[in-house]
Amino acid sequence: MKLYILPLFFLVGMCAKPRHSEKVKTLKESIAYSDISSVETYISTITEEDLKSHVYEISSDKYAGRKTGEAGHNEVCDYIRGYYKSLNIKAPDSHSDYFQIVPKSALPDNINASQNVIAYIEGTDYPDQYVYIVAHSDHEGVIDGQIYPGADDNGSGTAAIFEMAQAFKMASNSGYGPKRSIVFLHVTAEEIGLHGSLYYTNNPVFPIENTVSTLNIDMIGRTDKRHENNQDYIYVIGSDRESTELNYIIQEANSNFVNLELDYKYDELRDSNRYFYRSDHYNFALKGIPVTFFFNGEHEDYTKPTDTADKINYPLLAKRTKLIFATAWYIANSETALSREVL
Repeated sequence: MKLYILPLFFLVGMCAKPRHSEKVKTLKESIAYSDISSVETYISTITEEDLKSHVYEISSDKYAGRKTGEAGHNEVCDYIRGYYKSLNIKAPDSHSDYFQIVPKSALPDNINASQNVIAYIEGTDYPDQYVYIVAHSDHEGVIDGQIYPGADDNGSGTAAIFEMAQAFKMASNSGYGPKRSIVFLHVTAEEIGLHGSLYYTNNPVFPIENTVSTLNIDMIGRTDKRHENNQDYIYVIGSDRESTELNYIIQEANSNFVNLELDYKYDELRDSNRYFYRSDHYNFALKGIPVTFFFNGEHEDYTKPTDTADKINYPLLAKRTKLIFATAWYIANSETALSREVL
């Protein structure tokens, strides 16, 4: 028998692989819902009918396409604030009117001052740890006399946050308040360069270093051509870039409650569309925060005046909203804070 002397790096690699696979296996096995019946109780309050009502309102012509800094967007922000008031979901102490003003100086030329809208449910056990659920509230406004309603972009995301906020509030009212604080953040000026989320992350209302995770929702009410034959999907982007655990939590939430296809096509580092850099989670990621971007992909009405509420797939919007709710529930109620380790 001949004696083969292998290079040291080869031996180290052979030893490292089992250790890595064992860590992955251990992590996956550690993620399990201990309160499935509770999640099912509150996830069932997320309904197609309520989502439809919200999308029709947010994308209605009276808001004139919700352009940042203009009257229509200011009015829809008033509507968002009124929704949280109606549920008795409180504003931060430092911003008791729910608005964080984004000054004109923080926005592109010729854009008026605007506002982010912030509401939150305080955690019962770890109130100084924060889980963010984010969607942008603005859209394109009126171009050449045509209103751009933005039902999918991002009426769908705004409606999804409304339904999740209501579900979390109902749970809290019944004695199942989240262990960590949940922040419902509606940011402005996404369409013109992510300025609202940039302003927030540079001027956080809650300590940014105490942010556990950010779940961003931007367009989850339609389907793209890639999924014409299987509409039960959602694109998941960025979920394992700062935390492998976050990605596995999404998978566990999916398998327990909705069984969508989780499509990671646009999560590739070399994705030419660069979606990871194009919505509001990105400014949180720049702070080292574990993020996920939930997205349905582009469709024929993307950034057009034909992106109307009648074209939303409401059963699918409900499924996707339930996935995000179940993910947020797990992160907010886990005994240990989300790990920032990438395996």
